[in-house]
Amino acid sequence: MATSAPLIPEQRHQEVIRLLRSAGVLSIRHLVELLGVSHMTVRRDIAVLEAAGQVVSVQGGVRLSEWTGIEPPRERAARAMLELPRKRAIAERAAELIEDDMVVFLDAGTTCEALVPFLTARRGITVVTNDFFVITTLFDYPAVEAIHTGGTVDIASGSATGALAAAPLASISLDIAFLSTGTWDLIHGVTASKTDQVLLKRAAMEAASSTVLLSDSTKFGTFERFKVAPLDTLDVIVTDDGLPEEGRSAVTDLGVDLRITASSGR
Repeated sequence: MATSAPLIPEQRHQEVIRLLRSAGVLSIRHLVELLGVSHMTVRRDIAVLEAAGQVVSVQGGVRLSEWTGIEPPRERAARAMLELPRKRAIAERAAELIEDDMVVFLDAGTTCEALVPFLTARRGITVVTNDFFVITTLFDYPAVEAIHTGGTVDIASGSATGALAAAPLASISLDIAFLSTGTWDLIHGVTASKTDQVLLKRAAMEAASSTVLLSDSTKFGTFERFKVAPLDTLDVIVTDDGLPEEGRSAVTDLGVDLRITASSGR
């Protein structure tokens, strides 16, 4: 039976592995039915999992690799498996801010990527992103116009970054910039581990009419060495109900529109 809601690639990859652990071997046709996606999408997912050494293609289907669960996951794949209900709930709530014909920036990261399936509820949307996973996910949504910034490739995050990625944003008028971060707090604001990330995020903020931070509560209260922006320069923060009450009050006192969603995504 197909899933009732669209999944981003990392979620589908996780589901494929789960199904294979139960069945051992599955046909491509069966996976198409179970996941509710196209034959081409399943083929693409299998290619990614096979490249990571997790599955092996067989005639008409796929099976688990002998090494599944032994090889360490790649950094992006590992992050994608963390806090999935929170990320999906945050993305769904953030999508309420998007209107028809908007031009939106999706920052690199699995939470911003989770926004993609919800874009289909709007018409005439253009997505600008530096994230390669977002771009490949949009292959399944041809009604959404997609622009990739290009730039220096950061393999760990699956994105482009640096001055070359930031430069095109100066030529685009964004309605909303959705930013992601692994670290944010009241004192340091939004921070990043690399200066290239700072440059890109600031360029997106400057190009946008409004800036929205998407980050789950597990990231709150932490900081990295490079400052992106104080929290009071953000228009909206979307997070989950794990954010402490004192944190909520402090953020709203800054004049930021704080939107809280349930941790379970329900």
